[in-house]
Amino acid sequence: MSSLFPALTDDPSGRSALRFGERSLTYAQLASAAGAVGERVRGEGRVAVWATPSLETAVAVVGALLAGVAAVPLNPKSGDKELGHILGDSAPRVVLAAPGDELPAALRELARIDVEVDGEAGGEGAGAPGGAPVDDETPALVVYTSGTTGPPKGAVIPRRAIATTLDALADAWQWTGEDVLVHGLPLFHVHGLVLGILGPLRRGGSVRHLGRFGTEGVTRELSTGASMLFGVPTMYHRIAEALPDDPALAKALAGARLLVSGSAALPVHDHERIAAATGRRVIERYGMTETLMNTSVRADGEARAGTVGMPLPGVELRLVDEDGSAVEAYDGESVGEIQVRGPNLFTAYLNRPDATAAAFTSDGWFRTGDVAVRDPDGYVRIVGRKATDLIKSGGYKIGAGEIENALLEHPGVREAAVTGEPDADLGERIVAWVVPTDPENPPTESELADHVARRLAPHKRPRVVRHLDALPRNDMGKIMKRALPS
Repeated sequence: MSSLFPALTDDPSGRSALRFGERSLTYAQLASAAGAVGERVRGEGRVAVWATPSLETAVAVVGALLAGVAAVPLNPKSGDKELGHILGDSAPRVVLAAPGDELPAALRELARIDVEVDGEAGGEGAGAPGGAPVDDETPALVVYTSGTTGPPKGAVIPRRAIATTLDALADAWQWTGEDVLVHGLPLFHVHGLVLGILGPLRRGGSVRHLGRFGTEGVTRELSTGASMLFGVPTMYHRIAEALPDDPALAKALAGARLLVSGSAALPVHDHERIAAATGRRVIERYGMTETLMNTSVRADGEARAGTVGMPLPGVELRLVDEDGSAVEAYDGESVGEIQVRGPNLFTAYLNRPDATAAAFTSDGWFRTGDVAVRDPDGYVRIVGRKATDLIKSGGYKIGAGEIENALLEHPGVREAAVTGEPDADLGERIVAWVVPTDPENPPTESELADHVARRLAPHKRPRVVRHLDALPRNDMGKIMKRALPS
C-alpha cells in the first residue's frame, strides 16, 4: 500500500504540518518525531494513546501508523469504569503520552512511552521506520463508540478506510496541500483525529489546533492564512450568537474557503444566521465511527441547510424500511434506515463477533441505525436515530430532527429535542423538550404546536412541551436523549 502520508518523505520545503498554540512541527520534524515513536512501538499489537489536544497526541498516532501498529485513542475525561473496560478489551501493552501528563491509576500498569516532539528525536528527517510494507487491511485505529446502549465497543478501522475516506473528501471538498485547517475538536474521536489531523497530513497541508474552541481563535486563524474550519453544531451555534457583535469574526468567516459542520445536525436557524452575517454557507457531512464518512455536500454543490449531501465517491447508500425492503422514493418524506457499503467501513467490533454480525446484512450492508429521507435530487436529509428519533404517531413515521429544526426557528426557543412517548390513541405522541430563550416568558404549548404545524404538517406538531434549563449533551455536542428526565 502507498504511504498514508506521502508528504512526510516527499516535502523538503520546511512547511508547517502541525501547530498547537505556539508549538509547531514542520513535515521534516514530524517525520523525525513520529519515526522515533514508530521505532519504539514496532511489533506491539495495539498501543494506547492518551489523547489530549496536543502535538504529542498527533505525533503518537502518526508514529503508530508509520509502524503498522493500531492506536487506541483514550478520552482523558473517561471515568475509571469506562477506561477499565476499554483497556481490558483492547489489551494494549504500552501507553503513549506527553511528558508530564499525569495518567490515571488504570494506566499505570502499562509501560509508558513519553512522546518527544522537539524535532530532534531520531535525527532530523529520520522519517518512517523501515520494515515490511503495511497491508491495506491492517488495523490503524481502534476507536470506541459512545456506549449509549451498553459498554463501549471498539471499532477496528483499517488503513484502507482512512485512505479512501480522506481521498473521497479531497474530491468532494477540493481539499489540497495548499489548505490550512483550523479546528478545536477533541482527538479521541473520528472527527477531530481522522478528519482534523490525519486529513491535512494526507494532503500535505497543515492544521492549526485551537486547544480550546473560542471565536477569538477562529477569527485569528482564519484572518492569518487558514482556509478551512471544522466544527460541531455547538461551536457553530456560539459563532452564530457572537456574529452580530463581532465584525472581525464575520470578516474572517467570509474569507474562509470552506466551513464544515459534523457529528450532529446543525440547526437550520444557525445555518441561516451565519449565512446572513458572512455570505458563506456551512456545509454538512455525515459519518460515524464505524463508517468514517458516508456523504457530504460538495464544495462546488448547493450548501442546502438541513442536508448532508450525496454519497461520497466509492460509498453505496440505500434507505431500508422496517421489513427490509428498499425505500425507492426520493420525495423528501419517505423515511428509511440508512445502510451503507464501501471501502470506508470498519472491519469489526473488537472481540465482539456477535455485534459485528448483527451490524451487517447478509450481503454486506452496514446498518447505521440512522433514519433519513432523500430529496428529489438525491440529497440525504438525516431525521434522527432509529432507536430514539423515529416516532410512529397516528399511522405516520416521523423523524424527530425536522421537528427540532422547526422548533429552533421560533425566536422563543434556544435549544430543542423531540422524542416520542406512548399514547393510547396515536401510538406515540410527539414530545418537545425546550430550553426557552427567556425562561421567565417561555413559549406556550399551543404556540409551538401551531408554529410546527404551519412549517411542516399538522401531524408533526408536538402534543406535549416540557421546559428545561439545558439539554444533556456529550463531548461532541450531541443531545443525549436517553438522559432526558423520565
